[in-house]
Amino acid sequence: MVFDARSSSGSRSRRDATRPSAGRRPRTGATETSESPTATEAVEPDEAPVTLRLDGKVALVTGAGSPDGIGYATARRLRDIGARVAIVSTTRRIHERAAELGVTGFVADLTDEAEVGALADAITDQLGDVEVLVNNAGLASRASPEVLRPVAQLTYDEWKAEIDRNLSTAFLCSRAFQGAMAEGGWGRIVNLAATAGAINALPTEAAYAAAKAGVVGLTRALAMELVADGVNVNCVAPGTIYTAASTVTEIKQGLGTPIGRPGTPDEVAAAIAFLCSPAASYITGQMLVVDGGNSVREAEFR
Repeated sequence: MVFDARSSSGSRSRRDATRPSAGRRPRTGATETSESPTATEAVEPDEAPVTLRLDGKVALVTGAGSPDGIGYATARRLRDIGARVAIVSTTRRIHERAAELGVTGFVADLTDEAEVGALADAITDQLGDVEVLVNNAGLASRASPEVLRPVAQLTYDEWKAEIDRNLSTAFLCSRAFQGAMAEGGWGRIVNLAATAGAINALPTEAAYAAAKAGVVGLTRALAMELVADGVNVNCVAPGTIYTAASTVTEIKQGLGTPIGRPGTPDEVAAAIAFLCSPAASYITGQMLVVDGGNSVREAEFR
């Protein structure tokens, strides 16, 4: 089935994207009973058995249009551990990726609030409520190329485009899907940050660094908002990862890491899949860096 949010966003969505359901379950506490819980009861986790499997759970991976990218590798890994996977990108090539993976593909501009709402309705109709969300969208494209310019030369429109592509997409998707997770009492949201912004920065990449640092802040705030509802929110911060889009400069940077090579999309996907799993039940609000040790070394190795 081909779905394009652009053709649906003009009609009224059943979901009001500006007023998402909080879905908060009432806490159980001492105020409801005069009896205090035993020590065993107090620490008993309300969580599924520890497992790396996601059998039957509906997972959405954004930004999965490239067959060589992190989104595609993540969708493949989540499929392999049992999830019912949906993938989305801004172009119809997503349907080719969906056919290759045996998953469901959707087309939507995730910087557009109405299209995100239409997407949420379409996925719910076809697959059910999303329980696992991977906010990977954010790569530049021909229609929206990356801007590399010092702040003094950066236009406001260029700044906004970078923020929208790398931060607003995560906000809009998280807002659209977190309500159903909270109502169901279980969920995982994993955002794609980067070492740029949260750990380091490069000249000419101020907007990108600001957006990715913002992803970390969004992750931590959302984790605290949803922790009582069984929804864990974390982010993964890749360093230099080798893809078909890697430049010679980026490859050289990867060769200069302590491990001595760039990372691969599959290695990032493995970290994401762990954070999506029931096994990560006691991890929330965290940033997992996947950069070959590059961010922790004190000096260049000789």
